[in-house]
Amino acid sequence: MKTDHQLTDSMFYIMAALTKPRHGYAIMNLIEERTNGVITIGPASMYTIIKKLLKQEWIYLYDGSEPRRKTYLLTEKGKEVLKADVQLRRLMINLAETGLKEVEE
Repeated sequence: MKTDHQLTDSMFYIMAALTKPRHGYAIMNLIEERTNGVITIGPASMYTIIKKLLKQEWIYLYDGSEPRRKTYLLTEKGKEVLKADVQLRRLMINLAETGLKEVEE
């Protein structure tokens, strides 16, 4: 499995949060909650990454019910990129777990 798109960790977290429509504050909160506070992404970093994701057409501005807040959602292309990255990260974890088992033996 070779991929042309490799996501940074922050891109991965933000895209993973956008499987449902969410605005910036909700994205940051979800990431912090789901990682038990281990991962936090500040507003400046998040909005810089959101601009990149919009430019790549991996997310789009979702016409939500809150006119004062910009809400984003993954595009079909973004879903494909995220799925491929999840598979790659599984391989990475498998490699690391196998290596750790070998040194523990």
